[in-house]
Amino acid sequence: MTLKQQLHNQCLNYVESRMAAAQQAIDDAQKASTDDTKSSAGDKYETGREMMQQETNRNMAQLNEANKLKVALNKISINAVTAKAEPGSVVLTDNGNFYIAVSAGVLNIGNERYFAISPSSPIGLKLLGQKEGEMFKLNDKTYQIKQVI
Repeated sequence: MTLKQQLHNQCLNYVESRMAAAQQAIDDAQKASTDDTKSSAGDKYETGREMMQQETNRNMAQLNEANKLKVALNKISINAVTAKAEPGSVVLTDNGNFYIAVSAGVLNIGNERYFAISPSSPIGLKLLGQKEGEMFKLNDKTYQIKQVI
């Protein structure tokens, strides 16, 4: 399995675990809502139901966001080879290694750390279009690109 495939799979696992957690929270909130029986304290019942509905809405929004990430990942070609950084590229710099895909935090492959970043993040925007040997500056830190995979 290539480095790109490994990074892509880790991003996919991250997104799918977010989706599963959001779906579980939605299911739990809906179950709690249906299990809640109306007591003589009607206002308390309605407040509880409203809070559970708000929780369900928040989790639905998280599920939708995770779904968008999955769609973005599915659009990335892990077999593409380019000279410049683009979505799906692995960019090795003197100040860290980056996988331009979705924002999924730090990914470890072997003894190396890679930062899974969104192309629309500040560093993602700086990396896009860069080639081996080029430099850019972000937050008073200079990065030199060693390799684009």
